[in-house]
Amino acid sequence: MPVVTPALAAIIFVAGAVSGGFGALLGIGGGVLLVPFLNLGLHLPFTVAAAISLTTVIATSSSVSAARAGKQLINMRLGMLLEVATAAGSLFGGVTAQMIAQSTVQKVFGVVTALVAIIMLTRLQRRNVILDPDVDPGALGGRYHEEESGCTVTYQVKRLPLALAASFVAGNMSSLLGIGGGFIKVPVLNAWCGIPVRAAAATSAFMIGVTATAGAVIYYGNGQLVPALAASAVLGVQLGSWGGMRFGQRASAMWLKLLMAVVLFVVSAVMFTRGIQ
Repeated sequence: MPVVTPALAAIIFVAGAVSGGFGALLGIGGGVLLVPFLNLGLHLPFTVAAAISLTTVIATSSSVSAARAGKQLINMRLGMLLEVATAAGSLFGGVTAQMIAQSTVQKVFGVVTALVAIIMLTRLQRRNVILDPDVDPGALGGRYHEEESGCTVTYQVKRLPLALAASFVAGNMSSLLGIGGGFIKVPVLNAWCGIPVRAAAATSAFMIGVTATAGAVIYYGNGQLVPALAASAVLGVQLGSWGGMRFGQRASAMWLKLLMAVVLFVVSAVMFTRGIQ
């Protein structure tokens, strides 16, 4: 286990603020940046980095969900349905993380994030919104006020089985890699399930807190969570989440997708290179 020092706690606080900003902005939890930094930059064991990251995912989820609850961006019905599959995958991932080599996990992380980035780039121009307010959103669809168009938009959920399968995989990756799972759910929901990126990000942020809790319990039970470092990261994430949400209100949907793709490509390259060394 790492030795906790004030300098280390301060560094992790700053890293948490940066990752929390991206996590709130894109609905991916922030762990996709925090885990590589803790593992590669600070040389913490991957399981320790994952445990710390999962606690920050819970904090990000709480902050974002509280801030966006009154804006109709969070699709509660869809989120609770998908969370059943996500939680099941998370419990399975937390167990398998104890049996897989760190280098293998790093390579999996790199490959998966690269694939997700490619998906986002292919969908830059797709908005998935219906401007006609009289259209029925269906049982799982929704409506919200969109700043870009200045009116209330509607969306309908498509390919629900795919969304459930992606949620299971996201839950598994969440516990296995110590990230929020949103980096899989947001692109899939936006690319193939008809959900606008803002609604997908908000709904994902709502779900990832439950997902991360299921995985964090297993890491804690195995003695891999360092409370002092996790507390520093959580405080930083809370600060970063506030900034990310404020910036996200003004950014265009296409810009958010492009930013997510760039972030994922960079992290993918770093993690995969590390895994094959």
